[in-house]
Amino acid sequence: MTLMTKFLGASAALALTAGAALADPALIYDLGGKFDKSFNEAAYTGAEAYAKETGGSYRDIELQSEAQREQALRRFAEAGFNPVVSTGFSMSTPIASVAADYPDTKFVTIDGFVSPDEHPNVLSILFAEHEGSYLVGMMAAMASETGTVGFVGGMDVPLIRKFACGYAQGALAVNPDLKVISNMTGTTPAAWNDPVKGSELAKAQIAQGADVIYAAAGGTGLGVLQTAADESILSIGVDSNQNHLYPGKVLTSMLKRVDVAVAETMAQGADLQTGVMVLGLAENGVGYALDENNEALVTPEMKAAVDDAREKIVAGEIEVHDYSSDDSCPALSF
Repeated sequence: MTLMTKFLGASAALALTAGAALADPALIYDLGGKFDKSFNEAAYTGAEAYAKETGGSYRDIELQSEAQREQALRRFAEAGFNPVVSTGFSMSTPIASVAADYPDTKFVTIDGFVSPDEHPNVLSILFAEHEGSYLVGMMAAMASETGTVGFVGGMDVPLIRKFACGYAQGALAVNPDLKVISNMTGTTPAAWNDPVKGSELAKAQIAQGADVIYAAAGGTGLGVLQTAADESILSIGVDSNQNHLYPGKVLTSMLKRVDVAVAETMAQGADLQTGVMVLGLAENGVGYALDENNEALVTPEMKAAVDDAREKIVAGEIEVHDYSSDDSCPALSF
């Protein structure tokens, strides 16, 4: 039984215990801000769930610069916090630099990778974003009336190309003649928190005919969602359930259960099992959001098709190419 199976299950219900931890956990948010309504905020929601369910407490910090990554890790480890949980692939190198100096501290990197052989006190949690993105790509294609859909990514890195590639594969599986437009916001961490640029890219894609746009861009994505709503087209949110931001305008959100991952790792405390964990559709680590805010947009046919595809992906009958496996995408050029 995987850790994710243990704490997600079919209903994604939290099953938290205080564990045997004698120290409080700490959480380091990636650049872009705690309340980005997406990736970082999902981590915050998980930490708050941990505190509520266990009665425990935690310390957190919002990074303002790249230089603070290693500083924050060392500060929390020196102060005795355990585990020290971090979000974002950019924490991989700092954790690898710090972990050996604090062998009794458990470190967690969500979206990053640290060699378990070299650093046995680190847990790397990765997600199969391409699988969840495939499903929302199918939904985009089924909802599109123009035959053109868009994708706006944040920082141009393999992780975000992984989202885009899965999305394009799902969309083209529904309609091979569909046009998929893809743009990245930038090549620096500033790309995660630029809603004005997100809005500009959305407008450019709308001008090219896109009537559904998927945003995987952190705080930048908020500009995409707002512009889509203002221009009366549909958007797709990411990481957290963003359907409520523009009810009736957000087709769905590609859920990435960072919240549950943070809650459970905190609850495990110093007893946390380390290594590498990959969470996809089979583990309910990714999926799509359906609630009162978008139920009128998701037709029974759309839901049936996507749920069938989900089962086939889990069973291995549909293979979604992972961009990060070979830096290539069969459905989209970057």
